[in-house]
Amino acid sequence: MVATPLPLYRRALGEAAWAALPPPIQRMHDVHATVTASGVAVVERGSGLVARLIVAVMGLPRAGRDVPVRVRFSPDERGEHWERSFAGRRFASYQYRTDKTADGLVLERFGPIVIELRLAVVQARLDITPSGWSFLGLPLPRALAPIGETYEAVDADGRFAFHVEIAHPWIGLIVRYRGTLLPDARTQMDKNSSRRRRL
Repeated sequence: MVATPLPLYRRALGEAAWAALPPPIQRMHDVHATVTASGVAVVERGSGLVARLIVAVMGLPRAGRDVPVRVRFSPDERGEHWERSFAGRRFASYQYRTDKTADGLVLERFGPIVIELRLAVVQARLDITPSGWSFLGLPLPRALAPIGETYEAVDADGRFAFHVEIAHPWIGLIVRYRGTLLPDARTQMDKNSSRRRRL
C-alpha cells in the first residue's frame, strides 16, 4: 500500500512546529484532496500607478469591505494549487517543494515568478515571510524582493484568520487583504470520507 504524502505545510514545518499550530490553522492546511473554504475579507490597494498595473496584470482583488472570498486547494505529488476568488475576481498560484528546498520553506509560483517563503510558528500564529525570488529560474536580488507582513492566526471566535500584504521596497503597498475562512461543509465531509477510506 502506497503511503499518502503528508500535506505541504506539514512537510515544510516538520512535526514539532506543525504540532504547535492552533487546530484551525492545521485544519486549513491538512489538504489530502481538493477542498474549498469560504469567508469574507477587507481589501486595500496601493494608489501608485505601478502598483495599480501589477494588480491589474496579476488579477489581484479590488479594494472593498466585506468582500466574499473562496479559496480552492488542489494538491498534487509536489504541492498545492491555490485558486482564490474575491467577489468573483480570481487569481491563482502554485505552492510546492522540491528535493532541494530547505526545511521551513515553500516555493510559490505566479507565472514566471517564484517566491521563496519562510514558514515560522510564532506565538500561536504562522508567519510567512518572503526570503528570495526568481524570474524564469534566474535568481533576483533579495533587496528587490516583495515585502510585507503575512501571517495566519485564529480570531476571537476561533476562526482561521489571514493577513496578506504584498508590497515592494520601491513601489510601496501593492495590495493588502485580511479576513477569515471556514472550510466548506461539503469538502469537509469529503475529506473525512477520504480519511475513513484510507484507514
